[in-house]
Amino acid sequence: MTKRTWSNAELAKTLARMGVLLELDGGNVFRVRAYKEGARVIENHAESLAGLVDQPGALEALPGIGKGIAQHIRDLVGTGHTETLDELRKKYPEELVELTELHGLGPKRVRTLFDELKIHSRVQLEEAAKAGKLRGLAGFGEKVEQNVLKSLATASQWAGRMLLAEAWPHAQALAERMRQLPGVKQVELAGSFRRRRETVGDLDVLVCGGDAEQVMKAFTKHGSVADVLGQGETKSSVRLEVGLQADLRLVPEESFGAALMYFTGSKEHNIELRRIAIDKGLSLNEYGLTQSEKSEKVVAGRTEEDVYRALGMAWVPPELRENRGEIDLAREGRLPKLIELSDLRADLHMHTTRSDGRDSIDAMVKAAIERGHEYIALTEHSKALPMANGFDAARVRKSVTEIEAARARHPGIPILHGLEVDILADGELDLDDETLALLDWVVVSIHSHFSQAPAVATERALRAVRHPLVHAFGHPSGRLIGSRDPVAFDVEKVAVAASEHGVAMEINASPDRLDLSDVNARLALEKGCRFVIDTDAHATGQLDNLRFGVFQARRAGLTKDDVWNTRTFEAFDRWRREKRSRKPQAGGNGAPVVATKRESPAPRAARSKPAKPAAAVGSAKPKRASSGAASGKSAKPASRTRRKG
Repeated sequence: MTKRTWSNAELAKTLARMGVLLELDGGNVFRVRAYKEGARVIENHAESLAGLVDQPGALEALPGIGKGIAQHIRDLVGTGHTETLDELRKKYPEELVELTELHGLGPKRVRTLFDELKIHSRVQLEEAAKAGKLRGLAGFGEKVEQNVLKSLATASQWAGRMLLAEAWPHAQALAERMRQLPGVKQVELAGSFRRRRETVGDLDVLVCGGDAEQVMKAFTKHGSVADVLGQGETKSSVRLEVGLQADLRLVPEESFGAALMYFTGSKEHNIELRRIAIDKGLSLNEYGLTQSEKSEKVVAGRTEEDVYRALGMAWVPPELRENRGEIDLAREGRLPKLIELSDLRADLHMHTTRSDGRDSIDAMVKAAIERGHEYIALTEHSKALPMANGFDAARVRKSVTEIEAARARHPGIPILHGLEVDILADGELDLDDETLALLDWVVVSIHSHFSQAPAVATERALRAVRHPLVHAFGHPSGRLIGSRDPVAFDVEKVAVAASEHGVAMEINASPDRLDLSDVNARLALEKGCRFVIDTDAHATGQLDNLRFGVFQARRAGLTKDDVWNTRTFEAFDRWRREKRSRKPQAGGNGAPVVATKRESPAPRAARSKPAKPAAAVGSAKPKRASSGAASGKSAKPASRTRRKG
C-alpha cells in the first residue's frame, strides 16, 4: 500500500481532535490548550511538516510545538497512529466526539451528557432532548435544550457530507496519484466536487489510459484508503480514512467526454440534456451520444464540448449545471464568462492579532503580497464582540496611527483601514458615525440574535445597509454550514436596498460559511447588487480560501464585472469614495440616504466590456494560478477554522 501523505490540514485536524478528547477526559487545561495551539500553528504553517519529521529539532523549533506534540506528528507521519490518540479513542466512541461539533455543545457539556444520561450518539441526544431530560442537568436549562434540538435538525441536513474545502486535498491527492501512472492520458474529478457544491457526499474519479490492473491497484492501495468496497477491471470503490467514499472508473478515450458529463451531473441537468437528445432523434448516456438507443453509431463522446455542440449548445461550466436556466442560455449563446480566481486583485476582509486574528499586521500584509494581492483591507471586529477584542471608538482612533505605520512599512501595497462592525439587534451599528468616518472601509455583519422573526431580522438588515457609511454587508446570513441556520431575513428586500444604496454583498470564502449561498447570490445579482469576495481570514494560511469564494460566485453566475475587488485600486477607491460622499437625508445611525437606484444588470450578451483601468499604485499585478474551476487541477489545500461568531 502507498504510504499515506499527511497534509498540514490533516495533522492539525488530528491534533485538534486529540485536544477535544483530552478535554472530554478531564485533562489538564494547559495540556488541552497546548494541543489546540499546536493545531493552530500547524494549520497555518506554509511548509509541509511531513517533510520535517526526519530533521532533528525542526518540528520543536516551531512556536507552539513542544517535544510531545512533535513526537505525535512523527508517529502520525510514520505509522498513521499515535499511542495517546489510540487510547483516547478506545475510551470515547467517535459518535460521542462528534457531539462536540454541534452548535451550543462543547466537550464539557458532552461529558455531562455521557456521565449523567449515558448519551453517546445523536439519536440518543435527540430522544433525551425531546423528553425534556437535558434541562435539569448542570450547565444546561430549557433554552440550551431547545438549541440542541435546533442544532440536531440543522446537522441532519448535512449528514454524510463533507465541506468542499475538507474534501479538496483528499480528492487532489487521489487524482494526482492517478496522473503519475504510465500511460494515463487524462484524470478528472467529477460529481458535486466538480460542480463545486459547498459540500460533497462522495468522490468520482474518471481515468483514461494506462494499464487497467495497475490503475486499480494504485487506487485501492493508496495511503488514504481505509477499506476497499469493491474492485473490478473498470471500476473500484473505496472508503477513505476521512470517511468519504471514492469511486474510480476507467473510461475509454472515445467516450471520456460523455462519461465526464454524465458523472458530473447534476441529475436535473442531465435529464434535460437527454430530453433534448431525444427531441433530435438521438440517445445520450455515459458512453456517448448515438443516433438511437439501439444504434452503435456514435455522434459525439470524446469531449464534453463535442457532445454539447452536437446538441446545439455551448459548453456549460460545471458550476452552472443545476438546471436553473443554464441550458437555455447555452442554446442561445448567452452564457456568462464566469469570474476566475485570477480576476481578483484584493482581499477586503481579514483579521490580525489586534482582535481575534492569529497573525500580526505585518504577517498578513506580507502573506497578501505573496499571493499577488494589489491592495487589502484590515478589518478587526467592533466592541460588541468583547471575546474577540473588538474595537471601541478609542481603539479605532489608535488604529489610525497603526495603519499609517503599516503603510510606511509596506509602501508597495495600499492598505485600507477597515473594520467589521456588528449590526446590533435593532439594526443600529456598533459604533457612532464620527468613529465610522475615520475608517476607509466599513463591513457590517451579524454576530448575534440569529433567531429573530423574519420581519424583525429584515428590518434589522435593511437599517444596516441603508447606513451612508457602510460599504459592504459581510457574511450576510450568518450561517455556519452544518451547524447554524441562516438568519431569516427577506433576502430579496435586503438585496434591493443594498443595490439602491451602493452596498456590496459579500461572498465570504470561509469554507464553513460560503455566505452568501449560491442561490442568494444569484438572487442578489438579479436585483442589481455588486459583490466582494473575501476570505475573512484570521491567519495567513486562510488567505488561500479565496478560491472557495470564487467557486461560490461561479455557481451564482457572477462575472468579474459583478465583483468590486476585481477592479484596480484606483477604480475601486474611486467607487469607495463616491459611495462615502453620499449624504443622508437626516442625521443619525441608519438614516435613509439619497441614492439613485442603479439599473439592474443588462442581459449578459448586452453587457459591454469596460476599458481596462490604470494599474494600481506601487503594485503590478502578478500572474495568478487558475482557480481550476472546471477540472479540479491540483491546488494548495485550504485551512479551516470554525468560529462561534
